[in-house]
Amino acid sequence: MASDKKQPRPKAVTPKGFQDYFGADVTERAAMLAKIAAVYDRYGFDALETSAVETVEALGKFLPDVDRPNEGVFAWQEDADWLALRYDLTAPLARVAAQYRNDLPSPYRRYAMGPVWRNEKPGPGRFRQFYQCDADTVGAASVAADAEICAMLADCLEEVGIARGDYVIRVNNRKVLNGVLEVAGLSGDDTEAERGIVLRAIDKLDRLGVAGVRALLGEGRKDESGDFTKGAGLSQAQADVVIGFMEAKRDTGAATVARLAELVAGSPIGVAGVAELDEIAGLLSAQGYGPDRIVIDPSVVRGLGYYTGPVFEAELTFEVTDEKGRPRNFGSVAGGGRYDDLVKRFTGQEVPATGVSIGVDRLLAALRATGRITSASAGPVIVTVMDRAHMADYQSMVAELRKAGIRSEVYLGNPKNFGNQLKYADKRASPVAIIAGGDEFAKGVVQIKDLILGAQIAKNATLEEWKDRPSQYEVSREQMVARVRAILDGQG
Repeated sequence: MASDKKQPRPKAVTPKGFQDYFGADVTERAAMLAKIAAVYDRYGFDALETSAVETVEALGKFLPDVDRPNEGVFAWQEDADWLALRYDLTAPLARVAAQYRNDLPSPYRRYAMGPVWRNEKPGPGRFRQFYQCDADTVGAASVAADAEICAMLADCLEEVGIARGDYVIRVNNRKVLNGVLEVAGLSGDDTEAERGIVLRAIDKLDRLGVAGVRALLGEGRKDESGDFTKGAGLSQAQADVVIGFMEAKRDTGAATVARLAELVAGSPIGVAGVAELDEIAGLLSAQGYGPDRIVIDPSVVRGLGYYTGPVFEAELTFEVTDEKGRPRNFGSVAGGGRYDDLVKRFTGQEVPATGVSIGVDRLLAALRATGRITSASAGPVIVTVMDRAHMADYQSMVAELRKAGIRSEVYLGNPKNFGNQLKYADKRASPVAIIAGGDEFAKGVVQIKDLILGAQIAKNATLEEWKDRPSQYEVSREQMVARVRAILDGQG
């Protein structure tokens, strides 16, 4: 009888577009999310954790292509229903607000943090799974809710270590933009395609400049590679109205609002949007959030089509070096706005809502780029094993260290080769090793090896310096915790 064909071993590879996170990456993210959550909590927002899976029907207009429910999201069919991993954290909120509307307070203020999944082509720094960190108010029509979100976003950035002056939160209003489009003659249903091109063109102002945007407002634009992007086909006069909107930012918020009022004169929706911007600026000023942190900026449009009012974006203004060694601004790390039509999909009734989403991975990258955090993480104190017969004593030592709040562990590999134990400590980035054999137990002492100092000595210290402060010394068993604590506190 022929033997069964041997199955090939599976490849140990991370799926394309995904990544694994180790040690410091995980703990740094958790620490940053805890700081942001503390700010959200201070503002009176409640935590919410929804299922990672939603029905495709619930995701609705969030999908890149609603006619192909397995495109853009990771989806599968179960009986007659399509299910999908959540695309973001806003769609689940809309579903929750509708499902539990009789039980939740109104307004409902919630924050949520967690991974989301997008079945899109991955690229450098673009993954199919990433973290979002959202806060939203559902059921508040007042733009005071939008102003509060902006203030809270500023507090979050400063709480995690972004200095004032290194960021700016830019605020605009989609109603103002709609008013500008109305004045430019682009308000009818038959101009929907042109409006979409205009929105995308404005969103590219930072990258293309005014000339590039003007080309996209007209016949189109050819890029450096020769690829041609079709334009909106606006006339010169229409393009002038849009460009005037983009260049409406002035030295003060009041001057910017006044200029916007001139541009949307005659458009009721535009006038309403300008009034909302003016109110937001006043509310923020009353709380002490001036133009050093939050500014009115007409160039902010936000890409998603469901925004219905104020929109905002947090941009980091300091320079970093890209992969080719060129200096560039770090750019956006958070954005959001008002979306009053979202819950209506479920209830048939308009429910006002506004919120913000912080890009967790980008914000972590920014903190690392500026040295506010590093990927290096101190490992645990290692209690080495010289004699297996004393394992209970080693466990007693590590228990004392842990009770003192010191991260520590007993070496649980093969203790035969002591050098391997020190190699293990080095791989774990351990600051201290505790060494004790039969002689030490008999004398009631332990050897403390300062691995931080040892590494410094190996690199830089002279023989005299080494003699003056050796990296390994003996202390009584009772002094062990205190001496380890002194090393960790940098006191040697």
